Amino acid sequence: MKEFELINRYFKGRGITRRDVNLGIGDDCALVSVPQNCQLAVTTDTLVAGVHFFDDISPRALGHRALAVNLSDLAAMGAEPTWVSVALTLPSIDPQWIEEFTEGMHEIAEYFNVQIIGGDTTQGPLTITICAKGTVPEGKALRRSGAKVGDWIYVTGPLGDAGLAIESRKQGFKIEPEHLKYVNKRFDYPTPRVAAGQVLRGLASSAIDVSDGLIADLGHILDMSQVSAVINVESIPTSDAMKSSLDFDQQLPFILSYGDDYELLFTVPDSNKGMLDLKLRQYGVDAVCIGQVKSGDGQIELLYNGEEFNFEQHGFEHFAKEQV
Repeated sequence: MKEFELINRYFKGRGITRRDVNLGIGDDCALVSVPQNCQLAVTTDTLVAGVHFFDDISPRALGHRALAVNLSDLAAMGAEPTWVSVALTLPSIDPQWIEEFTEGMHEIAEYFNVQIIGGDTTQGPLTITICAKGTVPEGKALRRSGAKVGDWIYVTGPLGDAGLAIESRKQGFKIEPEHLKYVNKRFDYPTPRVAAGQVLRGLASSAIDVSDGLIADLGHILDMSQVSAVINVESIPTSDAMKSSLDFDQQLPFILSYGDDYELLFTVPDSNKGMLDLKLRQYGVDAVCIGQVKSGDGQIELLYNGEEFNFEQHGFEHFAKEQV
């Protein structure tokens, strides 16, 4: 099988067809129509074998994960995902592997009404690069720079599960089978908070997705907003799998500095808290308040039961260490 046969068999004519796609796969460029009074949100992520995923990950999970992490970026901006282009680098063409990989990608694309409109294929070390696009009403995009003193800090769900999955594979942590299945699914099949991101438009003052770890990602909001924060560590939500598998002290690195959970971390003015809870629960999201924005220049004060403690680990950073 050669490049264009691969494209025709596994991408062209498969998946959903959106009315706003004027020209999809097959030409030098795709053509799309952006709705009036909307801005185009664009994000690009690259996943590299041995850095972002394990070599033994199933192709279906990899296809899902590759697209999900991009949709999570759109969710963090409050955008509605619409179109993606995919650049796929493969060591060789394995039809069964590609079939399963594209099935995983098409499944999540269909769920979120996203059309694959183009991309590229080439030969080399396994790498997936996705450019995802979405639309957001003009001037309504969520940004990292809007947090204000007094705003409350929220997260949409439990943290640390993906990190626990990573370390269980690397270090062989003994985890009960049902818990291991849960955390592995959280890592392999992350769920982008697309609906929650759109609900947050007009309610949240800033937002980001937790991809590099709570401390690192909150730090981005604080730096861009020129404020500081107090975090109540005991308030950070964790799963039953995390609670059952590790003592609290052992949990700290996972909930504070590991990433790949793809929950949304956001700030909300006090006046919007009531409406926030009401609207998110309509979508089954029970966001948890974990702290408050304070004046300052980017510091994060960690409290446990009202007492300060130090935690030195930070989040993931490329060129500093390996991810998996």
